[in-house]
Amino acid sequence: MTSPVDRISRRTLLAGAAVCLANVSADGKEDLRVIDIHQHTNYAGRTDDQLLAHQRRMGVTKTILLPAGYKATPDLDVGSTEVCSALARKHPNEFVYFGNELPDIPTTRGVLAKYLKSGALGIGEQKFHVDCDSASIEVVARVAEEHRAPVLMHFQHEKYNLHIERFHEVLDKFPKVNFIGHAQTWWANIDLNCDQVTMYPKTKVTPGGITDRLLSDYPNIYGDLSAGSGLNSMLRDEDHAREFLKRHQDKLMFGSDCDDIFGEGEKCQGAQTLQTVRRLAPDPNVLRKIFNQNAMRVIKVRF
Repeated sequence: MTSPVDRISRRTLLAGAAVCLANVSADGKEDLRVIDIHQHTNYAGRTDDQLLAHQRRMGVTKTILLPAGYKATPDLDVGSTEVCSALARKHPNEFVYFGNELPDIPTTRGVLAKYLKSGALGIGEQKFHVDCDSASIEVVARVAEEHRAPVLMHFQHEKYNLHIERFHEVLDKFPKVNFIGHAQTWWANIDLNCDQVTMYPKTKVTPGGITDRLLSDYPNIYGDLSAGSGLNSMLRDEDHAREFLKRHQDKLMFGSDCDDIFGEGEKCQGAQTLQTVRRLAPDPNVLRKIFNQNAMRVIKVRF
């Protein structure tokens, strides 16, 4: 005979399972908490306090801080891994961080391994003038593989991580490493007719571009929706974006990568991206994946 205590325990267990299956929070509200996978310290002179206020105003629950390498990329004057880790220690409920280093110097492997052992959740943003399938990127990938860490890469034609058309070779060679694609050339290549030169194309999209195929064909590549390039990829052809967000809902993650101090309105790129994703992908199941579940699964971010 089942005791009342057993019956209560089972009812409680079933109720808890139902909440999990419905993807709702304990108070019964939809769990649409936001993880921002792409922010920087010292960005355009923004202070730590301004960054913290910006993220809170934008409605972000957890933020991943991406540092510069040993030499700051000329057009990305942001804080080092040490600066990012210090801010994450100060506000552990709101910030976590990646580690970063130039891929083509003798100390790359040791420095990246040190950061990953010390608490960094991944490597990036890799934004350096090397071929995306170079021996240098393979060094980064091997460290990532050893530590089961993701790598976030900035693809920009003739400038950073060159020759995106060859990146599938890296994905084949390192099937256990999760890569996250970002920036102008990554997002321009959702279009089969991408000319590889235009950084922010405004034309309608023909599906089947390099990025579209990589997301479809390789389980170890994901997309970071941040920056003007991610936002433009949706606004240039909203009909295509609706289908793209739905088709790749398990592969996309929200990021802001904005340097303003507002956190809202037209001056905040991150807020505009959040608004656009909500408008073009209103299904709560899709939003949960893009806003938090994919990052939790791929990057191992925890609230």
